[in-house]
Amino acid sequence: MKKLVFLFCFLSFYSNAQEPVIVDLSNPKSAIYTHIYFLQNDSYQPKKAAKTIFGLEEKEAIEKAIKIKKVLDGKGLYIDFNRIPKQPNYKDSIGYVLTSKYILFPERMPQVSVEKIGDNWYYSSETVSIVDKLYSDVFPWYVEKLQHIIPVSGHKKVLGVELWQFVALVILLVLAFFVFLIFKKIAYSILQRIQHYITKSISNIEVNTVLKKLAQPISLLVTVKFIDIVFPSLQFSLNVNKWIFLGINIAETVFWIYVFLKLVKVIMQIFKQITEKTESKLDNQLVPILNNLLTGVVVVFGFFKVMQLFGVDTTTMLAGATIGGLAFALASQDTVKNFIGTVAIFLDKPFQIGDWISAGEVTGAVEEVGFRSTRVRSADSTIFQIPNSKLSEMVINNSGLRLFRRYNTNLGLRYDTPPELIEAFINGVRRIIKEHPETKSDSYNVEFTGFGDSALLVMMNVYFKSLAWGSEQSSKHRLHMAILKLAAELGVEFAFPSTTVTIEQFASNGSLLPKYNTNQEKINESLDKVLSDFKNDTPPENTPESQ
Repeated sequence: MKKLVFLFCFLSFYSNAQEPVIVDLSNPKSAIYTHIYFLQNDSYQPKKAAKTIFGLEEKEAIEKAIKIKKVLDGKGLYIDFNRIPKQPNYKDSIGYVLTSKYILFPERMPQVSVEKIGDNWYYSSETVSIVDKLYSDVFPWYVEKLQHIIPVSGHKKVLGVELWQFVALVILLVLAFFVFLIFKKIAYSILQRIQHYITKSISNIEVNTVLKKLAQPISLLVTVKFIDIVFPSLQFSLNVNKWIFLGINIAETVFWIYVFLKLVKVIMQIFKQITEKTESKLDNQLVPILNNLLTGVVVVFGFFKVMQLFGVDTTTMLAGATIGGLAFALASQDTVKNFIGTVAIFLDKPFQIGDWISAGEVTGAVEEVGFRSTRVRSADSTIFQIPNSKLSEMVINNSGLRLFRRYNTNLGLRYDTPPELIEAFINGVRRIIKEHPETKSDSYNVEFTGFGDSALLVMMNVYFKSLAWGSEQSSKHRLHMAILKLAAELGVEFAFPSTTVTIEQFASNGSLLPKYNTNQEKINESLDKVLSDFKNDTPPENTPESQ
């Protein structure tokens, strides 16, 4: 009895294992499997495979089915049946419309698809109509003639590959090398013409160097495309083609990334030349920022493209990256604020590189505007890093945008200075300002403005032409020295905080007060002498610091 039960189970298992594959067109997966299965060497039944072609006679349908299979094999398009939907009523979004259609390889060969007609799935009418063109593109006219001229010995196999395929592969690589050399020169010549047309100027040496580097990956792209077109003609098996074309597609993607990276360098080099010709120094800071931003964009898109070639669902990755990016943005709000602040600074341009600014408690010269912060160097050479988010909200006093440097001070004279000498001193200072080469001679004020605690106040308001901090100090030095010489010649003394005690004068003692010479002739002589010395005085050499 046990033997009978065992025999019954074995026969049931054997019958199930030997159950033949039938033509099934009920869903996309079954239809494609029917087509591929019945064109395999160990299950070759082209009439059944032709059932996946709708509306054609059997002979023509068989021809179309075989060509579709050869096109897929020739391009190394391996079908992963686990990814194909098996729902009878499957609908895919093509454009903005849901349709009963499934594309086998949306990226590499979107022309091949299956669609639902009635209750069954067949290769789409678009695929059937262009299959002859696809076949001729993959296997050009010379492929068939090549088969006739290959001797019998050429079909001998070594490691599963025919001898003529080895020879043809070597010839293909040699031709590809010559294609690379030729197109490298052509690409460089075309790029030079484009660069001349864009810049309208003589080529820069650095730009030419980058253009040469850009011409190389472009010629490599042409070479890879040449191999991509010709390699199916060698008629390797699907397993070989699968890995070869995967390598070709990866190489093509990497070369495209390289091309765009070099293109970014060329654009940034040209942009750098343009910014160097402008008066504003702030736009020079855009070069490294834009370079980093564009490089990051190219690398990210290239990464997603490579992942797509390995069969990774980039839509899911993008969705995950979007959610992760949102979480990251929420966790790093300060960085986002600083980026927005950077954009605001470059749009508003409240200062330039080198301007002397006051922002809050920080005063100094702007050295660099970065992606996140701005670097300011104070007068004592201390470096301040101000976040751009805060800097964009501050009240900025930009001394670098002034037309002139204003200098205002009070000259304190002793209370016992005679009015004649005060008037002479004021007129002398005015004439010195007029003769000063670094002052604005049509806009100044020198007036007796009031009585201080210890001095008679003479207000001096003057404007220096140079905006550089070092030049301003040099100009002040020359002006101050001329005023001191004027006071010495006139006998005018400057006051200092003091207390005067009035004591009774004894007959034997002379007066302690200074003696002033108010002779008008003497005053005029002193003024002329001081002004003559001032005109002939050569200012000291000075290397002005940038503001």
